[in-house]
Amino acid sequence: MYSLKTRAAFDSAHFLAGYNGKCANIHGHRWELEVCVSSGTLQQTGEKRGMVIDFGDLKHAVRALADSFDHALIFESGSLRDNTLAALREEGFRMIEVDFRPTAENFARHFHETLTAQGLPVTTVTVWETPENCAVYEEESNA
Repeated sequence: MYSLKTRAAFDSAHFLAGYNGKCANIHGHRWELEVCVSSGTLQQTGEKRGMVIDFGDLKHAVRALADSFDHALIFESGSLRDNTLAALREEGFRMIEVDFRPTAENFARHFHETLTAQGLPVTTVTVWETPENCAVYEEESNA
């Protein structure tokens, strides 16, 4: 099995609605996203002969995904009051509403699904919330 890995990082804020602890408050992270793609074979023809995929294509896709979340408040649908959302929008804050609780675990799955939908042979996605703590998502095999 051949595997390639690349990383990208982004800075954003989030909070965990309904959580009984510090993470219930809005706080920020320097999130690091590590993506591993794998294949049992290498491309046999053309300019990408001998590659799983072009590193440039992989890096571009992962960087674009990380950039799409950079410097935003990421929040779960339904977790903020309408008047709070209106006030934040009026102030011009960049906000991204997601349909999941914005935990490292859920981000790992979301990023895996997003990159797989782009046609990348993703095997694992690791999301580092801090330099010491990460979540890994690997789709279950049906084998």
